[in-house]
Amino acid sequence: MTLPFRGRREDPRLLTGQGRYSADHNLPGQAWAVFLRADLAHAEIRGLDTAAARAAQGVLAVLTGADMAAAGYRRGVAQLPVRGRDGALKTVDAPALAQDRVRYVGEPLALVVAETEAQARDAAELITPDLRPLGVVPDMPAALTAQAPLIHDEIPGNICFDMDFGDCGRIARAFEKAPHRVRVTLESPRLFGAPMEPKAALARWEGDVLDLWCPSQGITPLRGGLAAVTGLGPDQMRLHAEDVGGAFGVRGQIYPEYTALALAAREIGRPVKWVASRSETILSDYQGRGLTLGAELALDAEGRFLALRHDVLADMGAYPSAAGPLTSVLNPLQMACGAYRIPAVGGRIRLVLTNRTPVSAYRGAVRPDMAYVVERLVDEAARRTGFDRIELRRMNLIPAADFPYALSTTPMPVAYDSGDFAGLLDRALARADWAGFPARRAEARARGKLRGIGCALFIEPSGGGPQTDQVALTWEADGTLTIHTAAVASGQGHETVFPELLGVQLGLPPDRIRLKGGRADSPFIAGGGAFGSRTMMAQGSTTQEAGRQMLAKARGLAAELLEVSPEALSYSEGLFTAQGTNRALSLTDLAAQVPGGLDVMAEQPGPQAFPSGMHVAEVEIDPDTGTCVLLRYTSVDDCGTVVNPTLVEGQIIGGLVQGLGQVFGEAAGYDEEAQLLTGSFMDYPMPRADLLPRVDIELGGVPSPGNALGAKGVGEAGTVGALPTAMNAVMDALAPEGVAHLDMPATPWRIWQALQDAKG
Repeated sequence: MTLPFRGRREDPRLLTGQGRYSADHNLPGQAWAVFLRADLAHAEIRGLDTAAARAAQGVLAVLTGADMAAAGYRRGVAQLPVRGRDGALKTVDAPALAQDRVRYVGEPLALVVAETEAQARDAAELITPDLRPLGVVPDMPAALTAQAPLIHDEIPGNICFDMDFGDCGRIARAFEKAPHRVRVTLESPRLFGAPMEPKAALARWEGDVLDLWCPSQGITPLRGGLAAVTGLGPDQMRLHAEDVGGAFGVRGQIYPEYTALALAAREIGRPVKWVASRSETILSDYQGRGLTLGAELALDAEGRFLALRHDVLADMGAYPSAAGPLTSVLNPLQMACGAYRIPAVGGRIRLVLTNRTPVSAYRGAVRPDMAYVVERLVDEAARRTGFDRIELRRMNLIPAADFPYALSTTPMPVAYDSGDFAGLLDRALARADWAGFPARRAEARARGKLRGIGCALFIEPSGGGPQTDQVALTWEADGTLTIHTAAVASGQGHETVFPELLGVQLGLPPDRIRLKGGRADSPFIAGGGAFGSRTMMAQGSTTQEAGRQMLAKARGLAAELLEVSPEALSYSEGLFTAQGTNRALSLTDLAAQVPGGLDVMAEQPGPQAFPSGMHVAEVEIDPDTGTCVLLRYTSVDDCGTVVNPTLVEGQIIGGLVQGLGQVFGEAAGYDEEAQLLTGSFMDYPMPRADLLPRVDIELGGVPSPGNALGAKGVGEAGTVGALPTAMNAVMDALAPEGVAHLDMPATPWRIWQALQDAKG
């Protein structure tokens, strides 16, 4: 099903400043909150002198870790559905404000509530923390040394999870007999989510019911997280997230600030609002990536892959977040073999604690990193063995006839559902004019430039998550139809595509249908948020099921009113017609005659699919300055059934730019004391429009058999493909100059330095 594009319904509101973001909500009598944050990465809290702050003008309350602990408000405990070498994930149940110790710069120490934000900020500066510095664990190498200080006494060795996967014996035997063995070790630096909308929240109590406004990707995960840290029941929470200015994974969970605000509002009996500055958002938002990826590939004499062994180290920061451990374990398990048929795949995954900000999901959530290490490894294997990199891929890819392709890398039954890697490969090479590259390289060389071309063939999991997704359809008094879903949009175009999808099914104009995603005034709905590229295939399919149920209800009611059998009714363009008569009844009129009688709540199991793609990038490097220009990018994606091509292309371009931002500039920098060095956009380079001057996108592929629409997730595909593709292109340009290794980000200085080092 491909829908015509009539423009995005959201855009007039959002582009004219009429959006309703978290900071736009205000309540009568609200007070203002400001957080005091730790300026040391690791220290014992010997005391917090809050007397002057409490006595300051306008101050209504000052909360510390002791208050949070007394109320039972915690950070929440992360969980994993798999066990490691020594059991379950090791984690801690800490108060939402630091108590006893601070463990990263920016960790909230205290909350000040006052009549105005300025008064709260002035009072926060009067609090005197007595902090005794402790040994700092600034990064993963330091965390894994025998003499490293423990970040949590309950977690020995600073390793909160250690897991082996795959048949280690079979892998070892394959490597022993392999004539070719190639290894890479790559760094994927920490990144900021950097949503356009800084973090903000507003909390209010009405009796024992908490209202919370905050940016979120979905009400259901937010509700579950809030229940876990406060002990509130589902009927004690009304959660509000209307417009969300970017999410990218870092807005998928409860932050400690939210629960502190909830307690403050209860303590003073008034609404409490907090709006973070941009620098505070950078400091306190959970970060992404932070991985060291080792991988080793065994090949036979003809170039066939025999075994692949991984060694994944994932930086969790000072506390395992709700999503950080989950994505750092499950996604590597599902992407360990890449797009290739490899007899023996496995390795080790370790989750490591450091004195840095906690890590969460970030666009792609370790999927881009796994595609990166596998595809960099394939290119390196070709470079070292002399095999052609395209033919090496073609020889080893999973053939279309082998789908569904069962994975042996994960403890849970998982199979790639569908795909056509050979077709992706051929179409991308043709569109990118791969065969014509040698001439373009020679021309660039004549101008003194280094030209490189790179590719990546990948498959990734999308969907999953909750066991059930629900969608409700309700008719309003004005004759409009409302779709209620659990996911909250943050730029994907849900308000446009969901009404279009249902409008085509019901034969109704889309402008008579509206979407409410994750709204407190919707019926109680279960389901996933907008994460894992799951929304269209999960809640879109469930929307279609809800439409089917509504039409079935309506047919029976219309038959009664028209005094015919249901089988005697035809339905087209929103109208039931009694065959052989002039009697008819529209769906809209029927809904008006039976108020509430056509409302439905549908649910379906949360589906999973496996989108795939083949991307090609071409770059040119000035060896005198290290400046790298991305000349062209080709993206051929199997995203199953494409419902709205324009929105899908927008998702791919957004994902590409986010991935390319990591390749060419983005990295959160820390010093040896775990002090953040990139605390503003002056230090942290965000991608700009000229980063991707030309992109050629082809959509389509094999419909997924796992959901009614046949859709596969696409929101993260651009990022998954961009990392390996662009870095392979950079390395293709540099390798002839003797550069054997380069980690992201490929900034001009790093490229120039690599070239100088290669000269000896």
